[in-house]
Amino acid sequence: MTDETPGAGEASGERARRWRLVLGGAADESLGAAEGHDGAMDAALAALYDAGGAGDGETGSKRSAGLGGSAPKVARWLGDIREYFPSTVVQVMQSDAIERLDLTRLLLEPEMLAAVEPDVHLVGTLLSLNGVMPAKTMDAARQVVRQVVEGLEKRITQKTLAAVSGALNRAARINRPRHADIDWDRTIRANLKHYQPGLRTIVPERLIGYGRRTTAVQRDVVLCVDQSGSMAASVVFSGVFAAVLASMRSLRTSLVVFDTAVVDLTDQLSDPVEVLFGTQLGGGTDINRAIAYSQQLISRPRDSIFVLISDLYEGGVREQMLRRVAEMTAAGVQVVVLLALSDEGAPAYDHDNAAALAALGVPAFACTPDAFPDLMAAAIERRDLKAFAERLESSTEFG
Repeated sequence: MTDETPGAGEASGERARRWRLVLGGAADESLGAAEGHDGAMDAALAALYDAGGAGDGETGSKRSAGLGGSAPKVARWLGDIREYFPSTVVQVMQSDAIERLDLTRLLLEPEMLAAVEPDVHLVGTLLSLNGVMPAKTMDAARQVVRQVVEGLEKRITQKTLAAVSGALNRAARINRPRHADIDWDRTIRANLKHYQPGLRTIVPERLIGYGRRTTAVQRDVVLCVDQSGSMAASVVFSGVFAAVLASMRSLRTSLVVFDTAVVDLTDQLSDPVEVLFGTQLGGGTDINRAIAYSQQLISRPRDSIFVLISDLYEGGVREQMLRRVAEMTAAGVQVVVLLALSDEGAPAYDHDNAAALAALGVPAFACTPDAFPDLMAAAIERRDLKAFAERLESSTEFG
């Protein structure tokens, strides 16, 4: 019996084609040879994902890996994958190529940077090479970083400004508001005990309202960012968010990055590209030292938010680190600990330190860039961050 369903033959052929590209040289002969456009795609995939073999990745029924260490060959390959695959796939393949084929050193060539698809992970790789990057490459690297930064700013700026401004306005509450400024939801909640059964209504003793807008600094924000190698994407997003927050007059924003040393990048926040090139990914980690420095920046504890972004692998004195966090929370500082600020979720992290922080009332969790504005709003309003983290994890798992 033959399959006469309309389109069945085309669907079956497309499935065979896709399997042929997935399997490469291991594909059964019944799937046919990859030819033409598919052959070129197959060769590009082979150069990256097939082990062994020599050659330049020519089209054929058997893949042959071979980017080697040739910069011209890699540049052609980068151009090919941009032609054959969508940008999201290109970014994954570039990242895999850097990891699998040790192409990091080739990114020090300007012509190579001109061929790549810019993304957050590429920026992280470039920042890790910052200390060894030759002068001839620096301009090209800055162009790549600026392109990514501008894209991130378009993605996050409007939502961040709206969320943080709204939270600041709601947090600046007064007890004798004008009628138009009354927050009826909170006023009713605060006066439920004054319900009058006979009148079937609440007679409020205290009105709660929104404060008027002010140009004064309402909150101090300290972002303290771990710049160890595993935190590359978080460093990039943190730098851009810090620059956006620093543009708000109602916030006093500081940015501190650390490994075993601490660097204050606050004076560079007007240009996030300069901020990122002020970082140096890699090295050890001394969270305790970074927190000690950050404590010096906090002069108004109850109006301050301290955001630690780290995988919590402590190379310094763990007991002092935990004690400093306890001191800040006791003084009224709103402490936030993020295991990552990236789209990928939580990396490997120190579970013992995360548990110890949770015992202090400071949950440690990963946060996506899209959720960070809402997190800052929650911190400004002193909402329950444990509940926020649980909602965030739930939406990430099931959303």
